Amino acid sequence: MTGRHPRKFVGAMLLSAIVLAGCGNGAADQTLFGSVPLENFSAEQIFGRAEFELERSKPDDAAFYFSEVERLYPYSDWAKRALIMQAFAYHRDKDYENSRSAAQRFIDFYPQDDDAAYAQYLLALSYYDQIDEVGRDQGLTFLALQSLRKIIETYPDSEYARSSVLKFDLAFDHLASKEMEIGRYYLKRDHFAASVNRFRVVVEDFQTTTHTPEALHRLVEAYLSLGLTDEAQTAGAILGHNFQSTEWYEESYRLLTGRGLELRVKGNGWLASVYRQTVRGKWL
Repeated sequence: MTGRHPRKFVGAMLLSAIVLAGCGNGAADQTLFGSVPLENFSAEQIFGRAEFELERSKPDDAAFYFSEVERLYPYSDWAKRALIMQAFAYHRDKDYENSRSAAQRFIDFYPQDDDAAYAQYLLALSYYDQIDEVGRDQGLTFLALQSLRKIIETYPDSEYARSSVLKFDLAFDHLASKEMEIGRYYLKRDHFAASVNRFRVVVEDFQTTTHTPEALHRLVEAYLSLGLTDEAQTAGAILGHNFQSTEWYEESYRLLTGRGLELRVKGNGWLASVYRQTVRGKWL
């Protein structure tokens, strides 16, 4: 999930006997042992119970006890520790909304704390881990990208920066996949102009993703079907300049030369502008 468990805090030794005796039913309630209310226990003891629930894979119960530390001892150091652990427990329980809420509170209350970067990372993960298959709405992907970018820019030296960069690239690629899927859908149904619009988005806005070579090839197909040979040849020229080793270049080469056309820049359209920039070694 996160790649790293947040820092562990040692609970009171006294708690172990209480916990082992008093949590057999696994249900979080208002007591730690028998009928003794939580208010009768220290922040350290309740925190230790929460850690115990994590250890036995009960993140929902752990989140409850961490939240109780925050409620009963709001101005203590244990409350700060419990808040970041609360965000972690909720995330492990796949309760992303509450995880995000706890993480954001930590950032708001303790922006200079060493764990602020981890809180921001958990917040980003609350979006990223919900990114579903390509065909669904991609609003969460945009939110994940925004949150991951914040980690990269705000905490560039943190241990979460590299992971955030990798996840950012994957999420960015995911958005390009969405555009490609829709473009292919239109292309198969002979809605060539609509497909061009989608493949153009990939070439202009997602040019660093793995989908750019296919997008250019699909533009060759779509433009040929529309009878726009200048644009088709220019798309082929970009493939030949940047992606000559790919299967998509080979397919475009076959299509164009099969019609007696060359893979070269023609006209002054948007693809010609892209080509001029790539020749200068400067992408969009």
